[in-house]
Amino acid sequence: MDTPCVLVVDDDREIVRAIAKLLELEGYQVLKAYNGLEAMDLLMTQSVQLIILDVMMPKMDGLSATMKIRESKNIPIIILSAKTEDSDKVIGLSMGADDYVTKPFNPSELMARVKSQLRRYIHLGDIGGGQNKAHMVCVGGLSLNSDAKELTVDGEPVRLTATEFKILELLMSNAGRVFSAEEIYRRVWNEDAYSVENTVMVHIRHIREKIEINPKEPKYLKVVWGIGYKVEKI
Repeated sequence: MDTPCVLVVDDDREIVRAIAKLLELEGYQVLKAYNGLEAMDLLMTQSVQLIILDVMMPKMDGLSATMKIRESKNIPIIILSAKTEDSDKVIGLSMGADDYVTKPFNPSELMARVKSQLRRYIHLGDIGGGQNKAHMVCVGGLSLNSDAKELTVDGEPVRLTATEFKILELLMSNAGRVFSAEEIYRRVWNEDAYSVENTVMVHIRHIREKIEINPKEPKYLKVVWGIGYKVEKI
């Protein structure tokens, strides 16, 4: 694949310049935007593999831009925000972001998260780093195509983010097995897991809303209280 392109969006031009420099040193292509509307315009004409997106911006804020992007694209989105409360992170993830980094950020940590998201997005069909598994995984009315990165529910296509797809692929490929939130995080994010229950829970809830007829009484994606999550064998 060609060199990945990262779109950096922040109304603080110094922050955009600093992040762009870090990305360029890692060999990535970089596009710059200074509000959500500029970002949307660039996404219509440019091929982008990852977005780093500030929350508080003029014209269109980061959360509104995230929701708009998710209507048509599943590329990874890393929210960058001065808001550090857990509730703010949950809101960002609920809107469709894949990760959330608080300001002031550690440059090494940000680059590690960028690499992790790109690795997961670009090599989406190669979960766990093993050999290629069967391209199709079916559980009941769920059919997941690892190569095409597509999911259908009872024959109808359902759009998932890259992170949601990875989680569901892990659980469907191991139907009946219970995974703890920590194990899901380690397998999907490829990082050590510390206090990750909220992060995983938000993504699980989002997946449920997309695949279940009644998310409050799920047929497929179930919680095993005190242990973790599983896709039911059907």
